[in-house]
Parts: sequence; structure tokens; C-alpha cells
Amino acid sequence: MEQYFAFQLHITDRCDQRCLHCYIFSNDNNALVKELSFGQIEDIVDNCIEMCQKLNRTPYFHITGGDPILHKDFLEILKLLKSRNIPFSILGNPFHLNVEICNKLKYLGCERYQLSIDGLRKTHDAIRKSGSFDTTIEKIRCIRDADIRCAIMTTVSNTNIQEIPDIIDLVVENHVDVFAFARYCPTSFEKSTHIMPLEYKALLGVCWEKFKEYKDSNTTFKLKDHLWTLFLYEKGLFNIPEGLDDDMIYDGCNCGNCHLTILPNGDIYACRRLESEVGNVFKTRLYDVFLASEMDKYREYKKFEKCSKCELLRFCRGCPAVAYGYTHNYYATDPQCWKIVI
Repeated sequence: MEQYFAFQLHITDRCDQRCLHCYIFSNDNNALVKELSFGQIEDIVDNCIEMCQKLNRTPYFHITGGDPILHKDFLEILKLLKSRNIPFSILGNPFHLNVEICNKLKYLGCERYQLSIDGLRKTHDAIRKSGSFDTTIEKIRCIRDADIRCAIMTTVSNTNIQEIPDIIDLVVENHVDVFAFARYCPTSFEKSTHIMPLEYKALLGVCWEKFKEYKDSNTTFKLKDHLWTLFLYEKGLFNIPEGLDDDMIYDGCNCGNCHLTILPNGDIYACRRLESEVGNVFKTRLYDVFLASEMDKYREYKKFEKCSKCELLRFCRGCPAVAYGYTHNYYATDPQCWKIVI
């Protein structure tokens, strides 16, 4: 069956927030803002289509930034995707959304709009900016009223780990369509936000009970973190199927498999959550980049220091980006993995 290939396209660095965990401005709040021109985006879209045709994949775009809505050609870019029959979602901020804009997004084909909630009001606003929490809650309804699926994403660290269960209550109360969380990836060697492995396992246990409590709600809980596989395996809710190819990867981190990130300067990353530049879209065709040796290192699964010894290698592998954030080694042990592997 034809599979999707996801492109996370950062069309601009422009943003009216300076989030503490931002990859763009983590080291310099006054960093030069980069932005793709409309002509460059046209070329990139054609490049992505060409690659997917060769790989027998269907392109899917996650349009983001910065805040993508701040790009001067934002709506024209969406019209371009609609004209190419390319499905897309938007990862953005709440501040510039209104009824008119949301209705336009729906007409142009936006399937999902993802916002972030990184804590309750005090914590969230400290991480992002004052007023962000209330504006986000307000715009959830604006998105849903336009018949666009609203997703809420949370970045978990030691700063907000105790508030995650309350965030689950909050998203259900506000009829959010999809909720997921991922762990913070350190952008340097700082460890102040570190979560201990058993502490993270305990969080998953609490969240799992919450998910069961809300199983009849309209909110879908996406198990984005691959350590959920380990959690469910140990609870007997995930079993390794018999008769599978020992050398085939079936699940877990899709880095090197079915997604690429393209930044506003044209740099191509295997994963946006770590320093993983593999080429530049204006210098090399995406198809050639994806099949090149530079990408192969993200597919060398037997090099993973801990995962390669684990029976869940083909299904989990934790988050190599988080491991890289702590060690600058993509193959290092996931710092929140609690499994003892001999």
C-alpha cells in the first residue's frame, strides 16, 4: 500500500515568542531571521513531489516556522499545496488566528492545526510568553469551529512533569481532537530539566490511567514517544508478532525512514530535534539526499548502544534525538529508558 512521506517545512523563522526550548533562538534571541521566498517554496514542493514519485510515496506537509502565519505569502503557499493536491497540517502559534483566517485555512485544505500547551497558565506563560496560555485555550474553539482538527502538543521536562495529568484534563475539557507529548531535547549539554528513568515511567503510568478514564471522550491520545512501546510491552499490552523479518524495522523512530525537515535556508535535516544536516535542497535533489550515505547513518540500527541488545529494537529505540541532546551521540542510550538490558 502506498505510504506517506512527511516533510516538515519551516517556511520562516519569524515568531513573536522566544520559547525556552526553541531550536532557532536557543543560543541567540537576536539571531538573523531566515525565510524562504515563494519561488523557493514552489521549487521545494516540486522537488518533494519528484522524490515521492520515485519512492512510490504520497507527500504530506507539516507547515511550520517560527510561526508560519507570519510569512507574507502564507496563504499563497497553502493555495500552492491545494493546487498540487498535497495534504497538509500547520504547526503554529495562536496569536494571529481568528474566525476569518481559520475558515480560509479550512477552504485551502488544512487538515490539522497544532498548538502547544507546556504547562498550566503560570508555567506555560513562563516558557513561552505572558498571555499565551489563555490565547491558546481561546483559539482551540476557533480552530474546531472551522472544522479543522485541533492538536495540542506538550514538551515534557522536569519543569512541567507534575502538570501533565492536569493538561490531559484541560485538553479533554476543551474538546481537543488530538493530544500528544514528547520529551525536551537539550539544545546544549545542560541537564537542569532532566527526568530520571523511573520518574518518566511513573508519568507514563499516570497518563495511561488518564487515557483510559477518557477513552470515551472525543480526544485521541497519540502515543508519540516510542518509550510507550516499552511501557505497553511490560504491561503485556504489546506483543512482538511472530514470523517477522529479523532485519526489518517495523516501528519506532522514523528518522531515516519516512520524514525529512527543510529549514528556511534550504538545509535538510534528518530530524529537526537534533543537529542532523544531510544536505541542502537548493544544491542536491531530495531523492539523492534521501538515498545518500549521509542519511544511512540514521538507518544503522545495530549501532545503537543499548537498543541493539534489546528485543524491542525493531519496534522502539526510544528517542535518539533526546539521547543526542544529552551526549551528542545519536546511538547513545535514551536517558529516560528504564529497561535493564544485558
